[in-house]
Amino acid sequence: MTEAASKYINKEAINSFLNKYALYFILLFMIIVMSVLKPDNFPKFNNFTNIMRQMTPIGVMALGVTFCIIIGGTDLSGGSVIAFCSVVAAHLAHPGLNGGSQFPLLIPILGAVLAGGLMGLINGVVVSYGNVPPFIATLGMMSVARGAAMLISGGRPIGDFNSTFKFIGGGMVRILPGIKAIPMPVIVFILAAVIAYILLHRSKFGTYVYAIGGNEHAARVSGISVDKIKCFVYILAGMFYGIGAIILTSRQESGNPASGLSYDMEAITCAIIGGSSFSGGIGKISGTFLGALFMGILANAMTMMQVNPNWQMIVKGSVIIGAVLFDMMKNRKRT
Repeated sequence: MTEAASKYINKEAINSFLNKYALYFILLFMIIVMSVLKPDNFPKFNNFTNIMRQMTPIGVMALGVTFCIIIGGTDLSGGSVIAFCSVVAAHLAHPGLNGGSQFPLLIPILGAVLAGGLMGLINGVVVSYGNVPPFIATLGMMSVARGAAMLISGGRPIGDFNSTFKFIGGGMVRILPGIKAIPMPVIVFILAAVIAYILLHRSKFGTYVYAIGGNEHAARVSGISVDKIKCFVYILAGMFYGIGAIILTSRQESGNPASGLSYDMEAITCAIIGGSSFSGGIGKISGTFLGALFMGILANAMTMMQVNPNWQMIVKGSVIIGAVLFDMMKNRKRT
């Protein structure tokens, strides 16, 4: 083997290693630095569970966005859809709005998930069968879903839930004796991630998703029902938004039509940081999970360091731009 070939192989191996594990090292670095700067607060178990609890709605939403990005699309309507699903769930969980009766817990949960699925269906039909670019279609849905949330709620937050519904977003579960309790939202997020992982990495549907993102024309020629798969991807994304909305509504103890602002961009950032690419055909659920953890730790660290909220917005926006810019640079290298 020539020296030039050896250097090329080593360079490729290093790049592959960094692309695969860079986020792990960044997370470890952040944890070590914050543990040194705030040893009395940051490295505590309660703080880590709080980080997970806070980022769960966006994290669950990011799972759905990952599917959209892998097929070569995107979804800018997620935050507004979460607001819509939130007021639907709140409406069904509020006894005063249901003739004084209390629906079973399953009803508001199904209501939110189905509401998200309906919005996703509309997105999917417009994108797949209407051939409207995902950016435009979901940008329009952003306004539609927010307006629908305002109409259903009358522009006001809806609260007054029973303790069972509140437990979803604020409860603690002790899985095994002697082990500290884990927030219920974290358990829901992990279960959602497992479901997303199975669908994307262990099913024929996931194979089709990667095939469409890699080369849509080749996928059509090979007999894949591209339009149907795309449509189902957006339905699935909407259902994940519904799950995120349930957690958010329960945790905040109200369904707020103004909730979910900027959630869509943060969810997309989680997916891009986790390795998903706007070029399509690339992305992993595990990466999105780590991306959500990164965003959660970043927000928690800035809060502990008492960073001005305005500067926090600037930092988060810079992370979003940096993540997309890095993705574009990787795409140029591949081509």
